[in-house]
Amino acid sequence: MTAVPRWLLRHRITIEPYLGTSAYGKQYGPAVADVHALVSETVKTVRNKEGREVISTAQIIAEPDLACPAESRITLPTGRRTTAITVAHHTAPGLPVPASTEVMCE
Repeated sequence: MTAVPRWLLRHRITIEPYLGTSAYGKQYGPAVADVHALVSETVKTVRNKEGREVISTAQIIAEPDLACPAESRITLPTGRRTTAITVAHHTAPGLPVPASTEVMCE
């Protein structure tokens, strides 16, 4: 499997992976800085994990092994903090297209 070439991932983001909810609210893992990504801050309508239509204001393409569960906190290259709505891992075994992870953000 070929991964998306790192030289195409021109931006750097920081991810705080969502761990779950406790009695004190949402819990996040340690921040992972300097993650290679390609960020597009464009408004799109997407469906969240419950199937409701929501607005995505940033889309991220990253390497296929990206650890970013839905609801993770993400700091974009502009410094804006956002939350992951959905995460999709794209693979195409046997085809000449690169594998990647796509994250839709609030």
